[in-house]
Amino acid sequence: MSPRCPWAGDDPLYNAYHDLEWGVPVHDDRTLFEFLVLEGAQAGLSWLTILRKRAAYRTAFDGFDPALVAVYDDARAAALLANAGIVRNRAKIASAIGNARAVLRIQQEFGSLDALLWQFVGGQPLQNAWRSLSEVPAQTAASQAMSRELQRRGCNFVGPTICYAFMQAVGMVNDHLVDCFRHGEVGRLA
Repeated sequence: MSPRCPWAGDDPLYNAYHDLEWGVPVHDDRTLFEFLVLEGAQAGLSWLTILRKRAAYRTAFDGFDPALVAVYDDARAAALLANAGIVRNRAKIASAIGNARAVLRIQQEFGSLDALLWQFVGGQPLQNAWRSLSEVPAQTAASQAMSRELQRRGCNFVGPTICYAFMQAVGMVNDHLVDCFRHGEVGRLA
């Protein structure tokens, strides 16, 4: 097997995420919402921390169904804040609930969250050809535009760096390094 991207390290959970999910184009609104919540929760933490809590997040947030999350009340938010399986940060929990409400408005206007988000890459994954991690940007003009639009629509924890990590995760950009065995595989999924 060719090498993986160096960021995947040796952790089996990280390797599985890299090998099976990262960079694969996602068009399912529930999965897109899941990654919006998880990328926001990751702010200031490692992605591996979030991956280890992902199953607990799925349970705590009703499988990331935005219609269910959007109606969470103060009591549900308090229960989430007490849930040791997720990141217990009041602002991040409030953001997930508020973002679910924003997603419902976006779905009403655009028909899907997918329709809004994928327009920032022209509907097709951008195929990059990075040779080293130092070449991979933390944000781009597209992630800055996505961030502005999501914030305008009432979303939080969607800064341009978080949006770029989101774009990488859901396959809007192929940022596997060119010598990574997944670069070509993911590129053919476009």
